[in-house]
Amino acid sequence: MTTQAQPRRARFSIGQTVRHKSYRYRGVVVDVDASCRMDDTWYDTQTERRPPKDSPWYHVLVDQSEMSTYVPERNLQADDSDDPIDNPDIEEWLGETDDGLYLPLTRPN
Repeated sequence: MTTQAQPRRARFSIGQTVRHKSYRYRGVVVDVDASCRMDDTWYDTQTERRPPKDSPWYHVLVDQSEMSTYVPERNLQADDSDDPIDNPDIEEWLGETDDGLYLPLTRPN
């Protein structure tokens, strides 16, 4: 009998602000994958240091930009800044509370 490894629990949650460890940009998590969902061609061309595919990966809206990124967990750290995230797509993904926290929007299936 073989046992499959349980997926690692994601360290960051949807709506949490993060900072990229190398590139230093701030952003907000809008989705989490238990493992990398991109194909091998994307992985080979877009990742320099070959982060593990079997750990959590995050969809992040980049602050002060129109960009979003797909980032492995090991490249992110929590961002403790209270500054809001400035990205034109944020309202499609998240709502903001009175105290500046972001919450996922309820989406129909």
